Amino acid sequence: MTESNTAPEPNTPTEDVFDVIVIGAGPVGENVADRTRAAGLTTALIESELVGGECSYWACMPSKALLRPVAALAEARAVAGAREAVTGKLDAAAVLARRDEFTSHWKDDGQVGWVDSIGAVLVRGHGRLAGPRRVEVDTPDGGVRRLAARHAVAVCTGSAALIPDLPGVARAKPWTSRDATSAKEVPGRLVIVGGGVVGVEMATAWRALGSEVTLLIRESAPLPRMEPFVGEMIAAGLSDAGVKVRTGVSVTGLDRPTPDGPVSVLLHDGQKIEADEVLLAVGRTPRTGDLGLQTIGLEPGSWLRVDDSCRVQGVDGDWLFAVGDANHRALLTHQGKYQARIAGAAIGALARGESLDLRPWSAHVATADIAAVPQVIFTEPEVASVGKTADEARRAGGNVRVVDYDLGQVSGASLFADGYRGKARMVVDLDRAILLGVTFVGSGVGELLHSATVAVAGEVPIDRLWHAVPSYPTMSEIWLRLLETLRG
Repeated sequence: MTESNTAPEPNTPTEDVFDVIVIGAGPVGENVADRTRAAGLTTALIESELVGGECSYWACMPSKALLRPVAALAEARAVAGAREAVTGKLDAAAVLARRDEFTSHWKDDGQVGWVDSIGAVLVRGHGRLAGPRRVEVDTPDGGVRRLAARHAVAVCTGSAALIPDLPGVARAKPWTSRDATSAKEVPGRLVIVGGGVVGVEMATAWRALGSEVTLLIRESAPLPRMEPFVGEMIAAGLSDAGVKVRTGVSVTGLDRPTPDGPVSVLLHDGQKIEADEVLLAVGRTPRTGDLGLQTIGLEPGSWLRVDDSCRVQGVDGDWLFAVGDANHRALLTHQGKYQARIAGAAIGALARGESLDLRPWSAHVATADIAAVPQVIFTEPEVASVGKTADEARRAGGNVRVVDYDLGQVSGASLFADGYRGKARMVVDLDRAILLGVTFVGSGVGELLHSATVAVAGEVPIDRLWHAVPSYPTMSEIWLRLLETLRG
């Protein structure tokens, strides 16, 4: 083991020493701690809020708990015989109560028990770097606890909703994604600013729960980073559900004259929209502003640049890692957990004095968070995608072919819903005869995605995909139809 990988002795008798210190106990930090403990390393896990993090209490779990009843009702109404049995609207109170169950009523007792079960030490409070391999924690009782790491510190602090510097924003007290997923009542009128994932998912949920929703999008369609047909189909689905979708719109200010009164949203053309609440869903920012980055020569508030093992660049020695949203590679919980498995394996190897295996697809190298990122958007219709879009593939060069197919023409889809509307696209590298990307739009397509992820991440040759026979009659038959269209 080299000296650069070993922490100096504690400076004071009050400094607690661990092999690994993890700042942030969300899903990413939990997975890093799990891997380092499995490697036999003593691990401290620091958390300033709830153990389980954003995903458990304000993002993945509550948002999908809100959205699942919407999809279930839509699917029932799309099948003759079932639709006649469905009467009335969603029971908003029951939906919100079910969501609260999935968030454990914003209590983290269960997750704290899990931390104890793996033998990690939970430290409550706000942690920040205090020099190489050192962390200070402002504890809830007003004290300061000082920690030192023998081998590694992992920054797993995630990201927060971006609040743009609009006139009147402070007094307007707009919703962020946290408010949108944890609200206790359905707003009568809700304006959502932003056409990304949070914007379209929350428009879907709150409209179904009874709110009059207006979605304001600066671009020409929602979800502009995806295939163009995705935004078109999602906009149509939202409009059919009663959402007012306005594109090409910029917000110039907010105004809420009284704390409990309505909020006005001011637009670039001088128009004004009044609502009971406004949700700003315009992006994410790293939670690194008060992390002590300046003590090791990095810029506070910045995304942390890492290599494929999640080691932070610009820091001497192999001791600082940034995992999950903080490194800005792929802002998705499942991708952060994937990186955590990589980083945990790398930390374990370095602690044993081993060199990292930097070959592609090794246990110490993250590649799928760049080349094969899967994502499901739980709107109606659903969106599922992995890998490159057609535009991204063309800009990267190479001999690319795009294959489209009407998903509604597949037997399994027509059985799934009467008048099923959907589309599938695969992006093919003709020279290598592999898939670069796949996108599905339609009800229930999220369950198709992992097959696409395996094909893209595994670089499965097209000739081999012909031998992966889809069951009939399921929507997976879309694979056969895409391959037949490719063959021509």
